[in-house]
Amino acid sequence: MGELHFSRCTEWPWTWDVPYIQPTAGNRYWVAGPLRTQTIGPAENATEAVAMVVERLPENCLPALLGRPVELAAHEAGLRGSAGQ
Repeated sequence: MGELHFSRCTEWPWTWDVPYIQPTAGNRYWVAGPLRTQTIGPAENATEAVAMVVERLPENCLPALLGRPVELAAHEAGLRGSAGQ
């Protein structure tokens, strides 16, 4: 554990499309992801680490949806549909 992950929905299975934060030595942080094979870089403090995550949120990211990814997808599809009307 010891990592701070974010999800765009509140129920399992959570989304895996937002970077995450890992603590490192000396009260510093490492920002990676969203995939485990992707690295973003070091952060000098927690504020900088969170800012790095926010800069890389998915396009049109909204507050987390109460529900599962399937409900998030339906909600986002509805938003796209209403935007085209």
